[in-house]
Amino acid sequence: MTILTERPSPQPKPEFEPENKTRAELITFGVVVGAPIVALIAAIPLVWGWGLGWTDIAIAAVFYVVSGLGVTVGFHRYFTHGSFKTNRALKIVLGIAGSLSLEMSVLDWVATHRKHHKFSDKEGDPHSPWRFGTGFKALSKGLLYAHMGWLFEAERTNRAKYAPDLVKDPDIMKLHKWFPALAITSLLLPGVLGGLLTWSWQGILTALFWGTIIRIGLLHHVTWSINSICHVFGEEAFEVRDKSRNVWWLAIPSFGESWHNLHHSDPTCARHGALKGQIDLSAGVIRWFEKAGWAYDVRWPTPERLAAKRLG
Repeated sequence: MTILTERPSPQPKPEFEPENKTRAELITFGVVVGAPIVALIAAIPLVWGWGLGWTDIAIAAVFYVVSGLGVTVGFHRYFTHGSFKTNRALKIVLGIAGSLSLEMSVLDWVATHRKHHKFSDKEGDPHSPWRFGTGFKALSKGLLYAHMGWLFEAERTNRAKYAPDLVKDPDIMKLHKWFPALAITSLLLPGVLGGLLTWSWQGILTALFWGTIIRIGLLHHVTWSINSICHVFGEEAFEVRDKSRNVWWLAIPSFGESWHNLHHSDPTCARHGALKGQIDLSAGVIRWFEKAGWAYDVRWPTPERLAAKRLG
């Protein structure tokens, strides 16, 4: 007598296969995170020994502003959230400028940030400081993880799932492919400019130190502070489903990104610092683009939209 048993139905294959970062990428993250810390330790004797010239300050400032706004205006408000529309030329310029930050390619940056918004401060968030719990020890560990520990996770955020629009954009895919070349340019160009402007080896070395190592390190830690500090400390002015807060003292170096509470309350809004006294340099740049005719359909906040989610 044969006993018929029901064969288990085959499990469907996941729509999006997980993809891991390569060993080379993880090592690169380690160098990018660690080198600025070592450089800061060496900064005082370097300044005492060689001095800090106006050329170094100018090069570092220009690269910080260009790459920083490339992230805040380009990667974040334009590519990730669609806070405004623009022409093809400015789209490519913003993609290049953001890539000079060495934070990620535009494709990976956008995919990761969209995943963050989908699961903000819940399971699945790539960099929530609350992932280990609410106690002092757990939160301290979470702050470090949210600040930079998450970069060393092996699994990569799925690009096709979280950024399908960018995957279909030929310009974005070219920028993604060119990211290593743009990163090398960002690393070496300050030194080249320092040498040309001073015509000296010292000018090359000091420009590399301040315009590359310190500039990249400062920009990274300011950006990572939005993930860590702005999800634990600060003030809440708008209703949100997570722990996003406003941190006023980060507003200038982050170009307005630290007005994080309104951003999570209204992610597509082009201005994050919408209340009186909140300086938002990124919004000012978008306004300038709009007046020049380069940006349109800008999602500016309205009194009605602000009042709808305002606390108190």
